[in-house]
Amino acid sequence: MSTSSQAGAGGNKPSAPLLSPVPSVRGPNIRSDVLLVLALAALPMLAGAVLPWVLLRPNRLAPGDYLRLPPPLMALMVLLALLPILSARFTPRLTWLAAGLTVFTTFWVLGQQTHSALLGQAEFARASAAAGVWLFGLGALIASYGAGLLLAGRRKALTWVWLPAVLILVWGGHLSGWSVLVEGRNEGPRWVQELVQHLRLVGTALGLSTLIGVPLAVWAAGRERVAVTVLGAANAIQTLPSLALLGLLIAPLSALSNAFPALRQAGISGIGIAPALTAMTLYALLPILRNGVVALRGVPVGTVDAARGMGMTGTQIFWRVQVPLALPVWLTGIRQAAVLLVGVASVAALIGAGGLGTYIFKGLQSAAADLILLGAVPAALLAIGVDAALRGLELWLGRRFGRVG
Repeated sequence: MSTSSQAGAGGNKPSAPLLSPVPSVRGPNIRSDVLLVLALAALPMLAGAVLPWVLLRPNRLAPGDYLRLPPPLMALMVLLALLPILSARFTPRLTWLAAGLTVFTTFWVLGQQTHSALLGQAEFARASAAAGVWLFGLGALIASYGAGLLLAGRRKALTWVWLPAVLILVWGGHLSGWSVLVEGRNEGPRWVQELVQHLRLVGTALGLSTLIGVPLAVWAAGRERVAVTVLGAANAIQTLPSLALLGLLIAPLSALSNAFPALRQAGISGIGIAPALTAMTLYALLPILRNGVVALRGVPVGTVDAARGMGMTGTQIFWRVQVPLALPVWLTGIRQAAVLLVGVASVAALIGAGGLGTYIFKGLQSAAADLILLGAVPAALLAIGVDAALRGLELWLGRRFGRVG
């Protein structure tokens, strides 16, 4: 009897499928990755719990004394450092809450310790965050990132549950003893003015580089020699250090302003906003040009042929087919340029262009770490915010129109 007839005679039991489904390993892999991230996050938090938490100085520039946490509070911080990884092993759904609690507690303890340190001190005394705060805060943020790996979709927003609570602490004055916020209150309107100037420099340079880079990318997308020349020139500019490029622009712009008094009256000179905007615009060209050329060249040929077969003209194909498909990738280059400009704008303060870099270099000159943070922290947050906003727009456009590549 043949094998097939034997199977038929057996009758009741179906034969096993040739390709059985492979069990998914995605869950265990993600779980182990999360545990690894949370374990790595616990290391700096444990170190931060035992290191000095506050540096108390009689004034902004004088050396001071390092203050550690009281033993009960130190034990509490050690427990909080282990809480995210313990919650991930037993109640993974609440890991985001445990990680958020560690971030919030970092700021709460910082405010409580700075206020305690300043009791009975002179008006000029400063209570700064010491190494323990920075290490514990770094570990808490890493734990918050690890908790986000357990969440999907819109639930990832739960990892930011600590942010409104921290803003309430700041708004309520709990962190008013922290030296960085003390310096911010002392600067007052001047700090707001420099922040606005920083935004103005970034926005103007990004607009100019987009106006220059977009037509050049369209022109170079269909011409190989033009693309090599344009991208090579932009790449050469990108290799120059920002400070060196600012220095190279001082001499020619000074000569132009001296030769043409109308330019000097318009505010163009060797120092100030003119060389800063020129250098920033040149720096932002490369990502806009490169992504534009790649995006336009990446539009499928079949899509263009189909549009041409429908009777569309070249202009209609460009605006209705190529641009919508290339826009998300092109916007990636604009996002990279915007984040780059936030950093370059800080360096531009060296030639009198203003911006948040004013506080960074002022703090470096006077060895005042609080002034450095007053410029560096907002600049970093600004870069993160710009990146997040443009990334969200990029993803929305990708879902709306599709994307090349």
